[in-house]
Amino acid sequence: MPETTHMAKKIFFMLLFMAAACQVTALASGVVPTTDEQYTGSGVTGLYDERSAQNVVWESKLQRQVEFFCDSLCGGRATGTRGGAEAAFGIIRAFRDAGLLMFGDSYARAFYTPDSIRIGHDIIGMIPGSRKRPADSYIIVGAHYDHIGIIDGRMFPGADNNASGIAAMLSLADMFSSMKTLGKVYGSSIIFVAFDGKELSMSGADALWKLIEGEQLSDPVSGKPVSKDKIRLMVNIDQIGSSLSPLSSGREDFIIMLGGHSLPESSREWLSFCNRFYGAELEISESYYGSENFTKLFYRLSDQRPFVDNGIPAIMFTSGITLNNNKTYDSPRTLNYPVLRRRIILIYHWLDKML
Repeated sequence: MPETTHMAKKIFFMLLFMAAACQVTALASGVVPTTDEQYTGSGVTGLYDERSAQNVVWESKLQRQVEFFCDSLCGGRATGTRGGAEAAFGIIRAFRDAGLLMFGDSYARAFYTPDSIRIGHDIIGMIPGSRKRPADSYIIVGAHYDHIGIIDGRMFPGADNNASGIAAMLSLADMFSSMKTLGKVYGSSIIFVAFDGKELSMSGADALWKLIEGEQLSDPVSGKPVSKDKIRLMVNIDQIGSSLSPLSSGREDFIIMLGGHSLPESSREWLSFCNRFYGAELEISESYYGSENFTKLFYRLSDQRPFVDNGIPAIMFTSGITLNNNKTYDSPRTLNYPVLRRRIILIYHWLDKML
C-alpha cells in the first residue's frame, strides 16, 4: 500500500509539471493568455511552486542588463539626452516582453524637468491582479534609470546608481509576470515604473504623483482612475548591486530596507520571514548603518519621497552609497551579481506576501 501511494504521488506531480510546462511553452511561442479564463484553462490554477519565479533571474542576465544601461549607447543616461532615450527604449522593450499593460497608448509619460528646458520620460506598465475581477488597489514598484550623463567629455556609467535598481525592477516584472502566466492571481495590481529625472530633484517621481493626484492615470483593465486612496504601498529600489559598503559585520551579502515603520504592524516581520524561508539568508538592516539621522535623511533622498510626503506607506531597498557613487568608475565590473540576485529573490517573495 505505501508503494502504491508513493507511486500515485509521483504520477500526480509528473502530470502537474507537464501541465505547467505546457503553459510555459505556450508563452514562449507567443501565445500569451489575456483573460483569467485562459489562465485557468489547464485546470491547474494555483498549483505551482512559488520558488519557480527564481528561475527567470540569473547572474549573467543581470550583468548583461547592467552592461546595456552602462554602455556608451546610453551615454550615462542623462535626462533629455539621446542616451537617456536609448535607455528608455530598452526598458519599454523589456516591459513589452514581460507582457506589462500600457496606460493608454504608450508606456512612456513625458514631463518637463524643473528647468522647463528638458523633457523627461517615466516608463510605466502594469500587471493586473485579475482581469476577470479587476483589483481595486495597487502596489507601485519603481527604480530610476537616469544618471548624470557625460560631463567634460567623461561618461558616468552609473552601474550601481542606478542600472542595478533598473535590472532589479525588470527582474521583478519578469518574475511576477511568469507566475501570473502559471495561474497566480494577485490581490492588488502591480504598477512598475522606471523613473526619469531622479537626478533633477526627483522630477519623474513628482510627475507620477501629479498624475495620480489628478486622477489622470487610468487602469488599463477597468478604465477607472488610479487614485491615491487605492495605492497600498510604494517600493523604490535605488543602488542595490554593490557590496562595497557592508554593514558593521563586514558581510558582503546584506540588504538595507528603509521605511518599515510605515507598514502595518502585522506585516513588519514578513521580510525576515521570507529571508529565512526562501533561503536568501541575507543580513538585513532596517536603518542606514545604524544612524537615526542618516536613516531619516536617506529615506527622503530618492523617488519614494512624494509618496512619503502624502502618507503612502513606502519602502526603499538599497545597498548604500559607495565611494564609486557619481564617479566615472561606477562600472558593471564593480557589482556583486550573486548577491544582487539574492536581494531580488528576497524582494520578490516579500512583495508576493504583501500582495
